[in-house]
Amino acid sequence: MRSLASISLGFEMIVLALVTPVMISVADIRPAVAVPVCLGLAALALVAAGLLKYRVGYVLGSLVQVGALGLGFVVPVMFVLGAAFAAFWVAAIVLGRRIDEAKKAHEAASS
Repeated sequence: MRSLASISLGFEMIVLALVTPVMISVADIRPAVAVPVCLGLAALALVAAGLLKYRVGYVLGSLVQVGALGLGFVVPVMFVLGAAFAAFWVAAIVLGRRIDEAKKAHEAASS
């Protein structure tokens, strides 16, 4: 489960960092606002990916999803990207659990 979730957060971190210049040039948001918000969310995604060994990593990852969707109020395309990454996040958790359960069942059957 951790590997899928960390991949999702890693790609989202890149997208959040790239949204910074879009907010500045297209949405006319001041750099003093855009840089800390976007790069802060990107940094939070990085921290969350590093903490996925613990439950707090998944909580922080979920907060990143909420923040990415919230950026849609400033840059409307982020509603689409935020929803896509939120779907990837949920899929990573659901499919990751299924994969972990299947691995445990396979190990139990082979022992």
